[in-house]
Amino acid sequence: MAKPNETNSIIGEGSVFEGKFYISGSLKVDGKFEGDIHTDETLVIGETGKVKTNIKAERVVLAGTLIGDIQAREEVRLTETGRMMGNIDTPVLNLSRGVVFKGSVNISGGQKKEIQKIIEESFGGPKEIDKKAAV
Repeated sequence: MAKPNETNSIIGEGSVFEGKFYISGSLKVDGKFEGDIHTDETLVIGETGKVKTNIKAERVVLAGTLIGDIQAREEVRLTETGRMMGNIDTPVLNLSRGVVFKGSVNISGGQKKEIQKIIEESFGGPKEIDKKAAV
């Protein structure tokens, strides 16, 4: 399992990449990227990274700018320099003070069930919610 500082590939600062990047391993983006990114491990968008894509990864660390959605199987971490416009779907979300974010977030807590069902069941089911709303 790669850590954010153990990258297999790097798109360096000052570099521009457009296209599809499918990698078995981890990737760090310090330059500009537009296209598709799929990784089996960690994607790190460094402070100078500017990315426009929808991301599917094990883990995502955002310290730069992202326009697009994130689907992470384990965790998403937005650092204090992170800027994002898009949606996040992950079991675990860590936000630092200073993050700028516009979008929606679904946090599953690692559950396989649909999030709405988990919450409704915890509250007492959809019928209970409907009865209370009618009052």
